[in-house]
Parts: sequence; C-alpha cells; structure tokens
Amino acid sequence: MSVELSKVYEPKKFEDQISKSWEESGFFNPDECVKSGTTSPKAPYFSIVLPPPNVTGTLHMGHAAMLAIEDIMVRYHRMKGDRTLWIPGTDHAAVATETKVESKLIKEEGFVKPKAELGRDKFLERVRRFAKESHDTIVTQCKKMGASLDWSREAFTLDDQRNKAVRMVFKKMYDDGLIYRGYRVVNWSVKGQSTCSDDELVYVERPAKLYYFRYDKNFPITIATTRPETKLGDTAVAVHPDDKRYKKYLGKKFTAEFCGEKITVQIIADEGIDMNFGTGALGVTPAHSAVDFVMYERQKKAKDPIELKPVIGEDGMMTVGAGKFAGMTVQKAREEIVEKLRKQNLLEKEEDITQNAGTSDRFGDVVEPLPKVQWFIDVNKKFKIKKSKLKGIKGGQLVTLKKLMQQVVKSGEVEIIPDRFIKTYFHWIDNLRDWNISRQVWYGHQIPVWYKDKEIFVGVEAPKGEGWEQDPDTLDTWFSSGLWTFSTLGWPDDSSDLKNFHPTSVLETGYDILFFWVARMILMTTYTLGMIPFKTVYLHGLVRDEAGRKMSKSLGNIINPLDMIDQYGTDATRLSLVLGTTPGNDLKLSVEKIAGFRNFANKLWNISRFMLLTIDKPAVDLKEPKPKSLADAWILNRLREVVLASTEHIEKYNFSYAGELLRDFTWSELADWYLEIAKVESDKSKILNYLLNTVLKLWHPFMPFVTETIWQQVYDVDAMLMVEKWPVLNKKKIAGAEEFELVAEIITGIRSARSEKKIEPSKLLSAKISVSGARAALVDGNIGSIKKLARLENLLITSESLKSGDKFLVRGMEISLDTGGVVDERKEKARLEADLAQTEKYVKGLEAKLNNQDFISRAPAAVVDGEKKKLQEANEKIDKLTNQLKTLA
Repeated sequence: MSVELSKVYEPKKFEDQISKSWEESGFFNPDECVKSGTTSPKAPYFSIVLPPPNVTGTLHMGHAAMLAIEDIMVRYHRMKGDRTLWIPGTDHAAVATETKVESKLIKEEGFVKPKAELGRDKFLERVRRFAKESHDTIVTQCKKMGASLDWSREAFTLDDQRNKAVRMVFKKMYDDGLIYRGYRVVNWSVKGQSTCSDDELVYVERPAKLYYFRYDKNFPITIATTRPETKLGDTAVAVHPDDKRYKKYLGKKFTAEFCGEKITVQIIADEGIDMNFGTGALGVTPAHSAVDFVMYERQKKAKDPIELKPVIGEDGMMTVGAGKFAGMTVQKAREEIVEKLRKQNLLEKEEDITQNAGTSDRFGDVVEPLPKVQWFIDVNKKFKIKKSKLKGIKGGQLVTLKKLMQQVVKSGEVEIIPDRFIKTYFHWIDNLRDWNISRQVWYGHQIPVWYKDKEIFVGVEAPKGEGWEQDPDTLDTWFSSGLWTFSTLGWPDDSSDLKNFHPTSVLETGYDILFFWVARMILMTTYTLGMIPFKTVYLHGLVRDEAGRKMSKSLGNIINPLDMIDQYGTDATRLSLVLGTTPGNDLKLSVEKIAGFRNFANKLWNISRFMLLTIDKPAVDLKEPKPKSLADAWILNRLREVVLASTEHIEKYNFSYAGELLRDFTWSELADWYLEIAKVESDKSKILNYLLNTVLKLWHPFMPFVTETIWQQVYDVDAMLMVEKWPVLNKKKIAGAEEFELVAEIITGIRSARSEKKIEPSKLLSAKISVSGARAALVDGNIGSIKKLARLENLLITSESLKSGDKFLVRGMEISLDTGGVVDERKEKARLEADLAQTEKYVKGLEAKLNNQDFISRAPAAVVDGEKKKLQEANEKIDKLTNQLKTLA
C-alpha cells in the first residue's frame, strides 16, 4: 500500500509541530540519546557551544547563518552516532544592554538621566526585565530556525553558576599576580562614561589637520600634532637617538610659555620615533596617549623621569591642569590655541590629512585617552602554570598569558579555518597590551573586591564583618564570555559534563569577533584549566545585501529572518545562508535567493511524492538493493559517490560544497535522469524506497523540517529522522555503472544536437545510430530509456556507417537525427553559414597569433599549447558545419 503526500509542501502547516515533536522527544540531549539506545555510551563526543547572542533585542541574519551552520554540524554528528551536545545560552552584554535600556527609558518614558533618577537597584530591575524579554524572543527565534540545542543545559553569562566561575577565576588570577589595579591611560568614552578595551575600538577615517609649531619663540624644536589642546599636558619631546638634528638637545629640559601657560618638557630618546614623519620630533603627552604613557613608564627608571600631567577630564572638558583653558570643551580649546599660535607666528604649517579615529563600539563617540585607576590583566607577566595538558607546555613551567595564546595555535592544537586568519590572530596577540577589565556600568559582574579603609579583600564571597564596601565597577563582558566553554559545562564543580565534553570540538563564530571572544576564550581556558577550549575554530563571514553592502536600518536593506521563514519556510532560509558561501568570506543575500531555495524544498517534496507512487511498502533501514538494470547500477553507484563526497565535505567544514553536491544529485541525476527512466523500466519499488530513505538522511542536516515531515508521513515510525543513522556506503564501484554512462552520453549527445537546432522538447524525432557488437546490445537493452530521455519516436540501430553529412559522434558512434518537417531548412542554413563565417574568422586570428614568433617565444608553453588546442577544435567545428551545410544543399 503506497503513501501519498499532499500536492504542495506548505512549511507553515508542519514546522511548528515538527519543532515541538523534536523538543518533546528529548533527543537534543545526548544523555537521552544514550538512554534510548540511539547513541552508544562509548561513542566519541561532539560538543559545541552556541556563541551567546546579546540580550539586546532580536536575532538578525548573521545569527541565522550561525545557527544554520552549527545545526548542520550538530545534526550530522548526532546521526553519525556521536554523543552530540550543543549548549545554548545568552550574553548579558553589559554596556550594550544598559545603554539600550537607558535609551528606551529616555525615549518612551520621559526620563532625562534614568540611572540617576531611578537609582542602582530600580534601574537594574528595569535592565533585568528587558533582558528577560529579549532572552525569551531569542529562544523562540532559535527554535524557529530549527536549532537542535539542548535547552536543559541553557546558560546565561550573568546567572549564579557563571557568577561563581567568574569570581573564582578573578581570585585565581589576582592571587597569581596577573590581575592588578593600576593608574594607567585607558580609552574613555565620554558619552558612555566608561572605559573601552583596545580591541573594542572601531577606527573611523575622518579628515583632520596636522599642525606644525613651536611651544614658544625660544623653543628650538618644531613638533607636529593633530591635537594642540593636549600639548598643555606635554612633559617631554621624544626624538630618535640617531637623529643628528636633535642629539645636542638630549637630556635637556626647557621651560616654555605655551599660549600663556608654562610647561616644562625634557628631550628624551626613543627608538620608536620615525625620523622621517613630520619633524621627527614628538610632543609627549603621557596623560592623554597610550603610546606616550608607555614612554612615561619606561622613563620611570631614569634618573630624571618625566611627569604625568592630565589636562582633560572624564566629562571631556579641559581641567584645572590646562590653566586658563580650564572649563572649555576640547574643540573650543583647540581653536583658541591654534589662533594664539597663529598670532604669535609660532604656527609654521597646517596640513590636511586623513586620520583614523578610535571610537567606542557601543557609544559611537571618539574615545578620550585618560589616566584612571582601573583593573587590568597582565598578559606579559610570567607565572607558574600549575597543570597543563597543552602541547609544548608542562605543569610547573613559567609562562605568560600571551605565550599560552600563541603556543596553542602555533602547535596546531587549535586549528583556525580558514587558515588565513592565523596571521591576523598572531598580529593581534603579538601586539597585545594589558587588558583593561573594569567598566563603569552597573549591569554586569560586579568586581569581587571589597575595601575598608586601606584594607583590600578579594574573594568569591563577600568578607565577614562590617564596613566593607564593594568596588562599584563591573567586569568587561568578555571576561565572563571568555569562560564560556567550561563554565557552561559545570566548572568550577567537578561535573561529568566537563569530563565528557571538554575541550569542545569546534567553535563556530564570525571572523569579526576573532579578537573579542576567540582569543579571550583561549586565554581564559588555557590559564584556568591548562587545556584548550576547542579543537577547531570555524569562522564565517558577514551577511550582506545583494550589492555587498552591510545591512542597516538607514539603508533600508535589512532582511528579517523571521519574515523570510514566514514567507518561504525555515529550510529555504537556512539553505540561502549556507550554499554559495565559503569559510571566512562574506555572503551576499537577497530575497530572490531565499525564494529560489523555497522552490528547491518544493522540488524535494515533489520528488518524494512521485517516488512514493511507485514504492509498495515504505520501509526503514533497508540494505542497499541489488540493481536490476544498468540505470539502477548507475544511480546506486552515484549515490555511493555522493554519500562519500558529502560526508567528506561536512567533515572538512565545506558545507556549501556538500549542499551543492546534494542539490545537483537530487535535481539532476535523480529527478531529471533516473526518475524519468523509472517511468520506462519496471520493478523499482525497493530501489526507490532505498534512494528516498538515503536522500532524506543526507538532506536532513541542511533541511531538517521538510525531510523530517516527509520521513514521519512516509515511514510512520516512532524513531525520528534526526536520530537515524547517517549513511555509510561501500566505496567499491558497482558493475554496470560505467556501461550506463555510455547510454547517458548518447542521450546527452542527442539532446545537444536538438538544442543546436532549436527543436522543442515536445517534438518527437527519429534517429539512427551506427554501432555494433556489445555496444549494439547495450543500446538495444536501454532503447526505451534513450527514446524517453532524448525525446525520440524511433531509434534505428545499424552496424553500417551513416551516409548523412548531418551526423555527430559519441565515443566513436555515429548518430544522426531526422529533422524533416521539424526544422526550417532555410533558417537552419542561414544559422549554419553565420556560425561558419564567425568560426573561420576566429581561426584566422588564432593562426595569426601562432605564426607570430614574438608571441611563441615569450608566452609560456602551456599558453601556446592552449592556443593550438583551440585552433584544432575550431577546425573540427568548421568541418562539422561544412558537412551539415552539404546536407542542406
């Protein structure tokens, strides 16, 4: 008894119910898979953490791409029989979430300064409420995407378990001398009133002016700067030690009257100065430049160290250190100083330049380098690593955090795909400075440090006794998310998950957070556990519009994944984000592309529907059936090849290649070839059942909804497709497959000849084929298939050579078509003559090139051989066209 599918696949009718059945089955949880017997308790594990989306709103197409790619991996490994775990979670995204809530309160409820008006507790309650609503939306969206996440293990970067992990790591680092509180120049966002780490800066090109001037008429050196207002805080001028122009001034101090304010500067030597840039002399402002602050630190050991003089405050205004400029905005002070320099004839030159200005990624303002007391992680300090499972590093060895981050990638213990990002990774790590981890926001992990008078206490729990006050700052979000692979598995508890699933198998994320997150996870995990966080890093690109532009509200080009799912279905949305892209490269997306994959989902449905009309009794877990015809042997052999190739592609993270291979096989070889033959040949029930069974399994990681829907309707079994075994087939070629390839070439040759003559598929022709011996028997045995697929009414097999000039060859066999009454001979003759004239002109050009001795002597041999081959093919075409014209004469 056959099963019949509805005529049209309508995703809306099935997707929510399928999603619900998956979740209720418990199979997203590897423990349940083991209990049910679908997975062996001794099977290898495959684990991956979801890069936690920020609880700042809803998911976009970038998140959808991430979910699609990761779910392909997870579903494949689950079907492969691995103990497969995909851990979900969300990120509190401290600064971003707090800023979003502040903005909403101002716009929607009329607050002016929400934090000040509500107070810490009430404001944080509003933030938590917003975060919970965002979290619920994100979870719904993940489920709509078909993501097979183990929701029983869901985590949040700010929940109690993660807070415990954060505090323990902080204390451990503090005890090892790696976390310290210091007075250093940091990136300060005036708008956000908080610090930003170096890698959180977004550099924006903007026009600027480079001013050349002297401090006063008696100062001997001209300096150049884009920020004259900061020169009120200069305490040195740095020159290269080999610069002969300034050697006589080294070590000397000058007191100058700079725009009415006294400043004292010392001339110091620094090898980092470029003698050819500007004047080769740099005004050093230790309080307002990270680079200059490093010079200040180095000079501390000198007999006469330079000073640190702040002149700009946290509000972005000039401070009392700026003298009479105090209280001015930075811009106003700059204008005043430039005007004074001009009036005093000290301004020697103004040059228009393009400047890369560092801006806050969260607040959007240009950051102000300011000296502040902050908490830092020292990445260059040596410490003794207590235990290590890392290649090339032993327990008890002295290392630095930077060394750990370098070693695991250098040794290949962590693989980065694509590997071109390895160079980017090392460039960042090699130039890494101490990480500023404290933030002046309320929402986040409050720094686990308490003060009482001059006492300081660092601990997991608050100190006992009264009078202690906790540090008001919170930790950089990346501190907690850096612990993600092991904190989500139960650390610091000695959990079975940590033993069974760590290190995780792969981290899949966008290349744009290689520094923010990937590197910090390596830092935190190698330090805390002495092991890598993941074995492989797979980096996907950004999702852009069809013109390659970034999606944004201002451009009006945002494609909402939920809208696409509603219109075209989840499977189409997923495929559009995976096929046609490669690791690390940006993807161009359009609504038309998604609609195209909706058509393919319908094609798979219709293919299945047709096959089911021929399948007598649909059955699961069939063995590969024996072929009864050459076409059977060919399709079964191609299926073997496709299974092997698609499996290899998925294992190597070439998801697009795997999907494109499956699409070509399904649409072309299965639907356009074999199913057409199945209409001619009989007794296909078992083979079609086997093909449908296997094809649905292969497509399931990519298109989980339509494949699961077909599976459950066809096979009506308790076991779901999501836990069926991934196909593993014999590599050996099936006898008869090569013979059918000859039949296929005959069909293709006839189709090409029809196409050349512009003959419509509806017109049935007669044809002759000259063939003898075993080949004749082969053609005769498959004559029905040839006639069906080549659109022939009659096919005459003869051993005699064909006399007709309008013939073509397929593997030495002559074939001719009878086009009488079908082709307009006058139009056909005109077409052939035009083609012949164009080809003869092309031949003359090739002959002229090959007779040119200068070309022959200069061009590589491969290029010359290529031109000769083109000439040969063109002459063969001329012979063919000439013969075709003779038949029309």
